[in-house]
Amino acid sequence: MNSQNTTKTDLCSQLTQLGLTTTSHGLDDFIARATKGRWSPQMLLEELTRTEIQQRSQRPLERRFQRSRIGRFKPIADFDWNWPKKIDRSTLERALTLDFIPEARNLILMGSNGLGKTMIAKNIAHAALQAGYTVLFRTAPEILADLQCDSPQQFRRKLNHYARPHLLAIDEVGYLSYDTAAADLLYEVVNRRYERRSLLITTNKAFKDWNTVFPNATSIATLLDRLTHHADITLIEGQSYRVRESEMETAARRKKS
Repeated sequence: MNSQNTTKTDLCSQLTQLGLTTTSHGLDDFIARATKGRWSPQMLLEELTRTEIQQRSQRPLERRFQRSRIGRFKPIADFDWNWPKKIDRSTLERALTLDFIPEARNLILMGSNGLGKTMIAKNIAHAALQAGYTVLFRTAPEILADLQCDSPQQFRRKLNHYARPHLLAIDEVGYLSYDTAAADLLYEVVNRRYERRSLLITTNKAFKDWNTVFPNATSIATLLDRLTHHADITLIEGQSYRVRESEMETAARRKKS
């Protein structure tokens, strides 16, 4: 290794020790831009500082996004508001401003499969993350399976985990049927967050049909009472986007052939 490479390696190590990891990892590019731009010492320091501050502010957001488990989603700009036969656009656009979170209100998206409920919910959850809120995004089956605990202590820890974030999004309530105990578990989550933290629920079932999801569950009435007490409930009606896209793809293939 020649002296120039040795010096650069030492510099990278020293930058890392100082916590300037972004500059250290991109040192070759940083030096090339500084040389090409003929940066003055002040300009060089300003660019180094700007880059490090930008990356340091981005890293916490990336960590919160990973912990939230929102996953991949299409941006709300891709949502076709004209496709559903019925949709309360003003309520959903207001929800995207996150006004319901400081008030510990709930938001419930109700409608049949394939109408974009999960897409809208993920966009709201992502907006909350960008605004600095803590978020968890889980499906109802994931939460109910996670709450099947071996000990009361473990159960309390899990409940605290779901009670803690500013926004808990529970996707796909009603897509599967459960036993009576599952309704009690969901009630515990709702009750822990009641008037303290916001819930975002997507469901393909009207509330009157939740007894078919949780048959013979005595806690359903109380669960729904607390879930809907401080809530915006919006109904989306229409045909499935996925069916529409499938039909369009089939038509396009037929046209090509």
